[in-house]
Amino acid sequence: MSILVTGGAGFIGSNFVLDWLARSDETIINLDALTYAGNLENLAALDGDARHIFVRGDIGDFALVSRLLAEHQPRAVINFAAESHVDRSIHGPEDFIQTNIVGTFRLLEAVRECYGRLEKTAKNEFRFLHVSTDEVYGSLEQDAPAFSETHRYEPNSPYSASKAASDHLVRAYHHTYGLPVLTTNCSNNYGPWQFPEKLIPLVIHNALAGKPLPIYGDGQQIRDWLYVGDHCAAIRRVLEAGRVGETYNVGGRSEKANLDVVHTLCAILDELSPRPDGQSYREQIAFVADRPGHDRRYAIDAGKIERELGWQPAETFETGIRKTVQWYLDHAEWVGNVTSGAYRDWVGRHYGGQH
Repeated sequence: MSILVTGGAGFIGSNFVLDWLARSDETIINLDALTYAGNLENLAALDGDARHIFVRGDIGDFALVSRLLAEHQPRAVINFAAESHVDRSIHGPEDFIQTNIVGTFRLLEAVRECYGRLEKTAKNEFRFLHVSTDEVYGSLEQDAPAFSETHRYEPNSPYSASKAASDHLVRAYHHTYGLPVLTTNCSNNYGPWQFPEKLIPLVIHNALAGKPLPIYGDGQQIRDWLYVGDHCAAIRRVLEAGRVGETYNVGGRSEKANLDVVHTLCAILDELSPRPDGQSYREQIAFVADRPGHDRRYAIDAGKIERELGWQPAETFETGIRKTVQWYLDHAEWVGNVTSGAYRDWVGRHYGGQH
């Protein structure tokens, strides 16, 4: 038995692959295009492990995906592959359209063709699990109820619009072609192996490097924070017992304003890796112009997955964020390797002159 994971060298995907193989001997075929945020260093612990078959390639390559499906006949496909950074989508939306919409379409076409050739028993057991985001739901008012699975889609960035489109395609392939799909919409993930363009690893990296800690607008944008290990556990549970055709929202029940997250990070760093001058890392906070169309608040109602599948996050924000800071302190070499070259240039272009 095997499963096919797309985007398995990225942040969430690599955490899932590592967690899966720590708990199971079932083979993973890992398809990743190794764009800037895909990193085989994340998976170095699996070097020589016959249970991990890595293939460099794009989900939009119909012939490649079809060959992998025919050769390995996986019992499930889990689609993590996506362009996922809002800021990048604002500056260059075409990559998001190509990967998140066209790529998902071609992946679905290859899976549909393969699924049609399966025998009845294999069809009954097969699943296509699509990993998505809470950003497809848009923005919430301060006192509005959290996003449920029936909340209307109101994406506000090219990134979230492209993910919304991919969600709709997955739903359509279930209702039109009978493909046994599952969809998860998660809140903001954090944890090991996250590329330091996202808030938490960016703040840790900049703080230790003595650089400004850029905060958009007034820093009061609220997000629900989910430790990546909890997200991986939720995906495993949905794959195991989720109802075909259903969507499950996955959240950490940890709503925090961005500025509060940064203050927490500074406090932990002050404790674990103090500045040589004795000052707090808070001194490095720099407010920058807000990004266009910045959603004010996200919040996830994870009641459905809790009731139906018995999943709950194991980490609080306080325990998860401390683990995360310690991981980045312990993996300075990994951070150094991924923050070189093109990434440094991008950060300079994006944040330069906004302080």
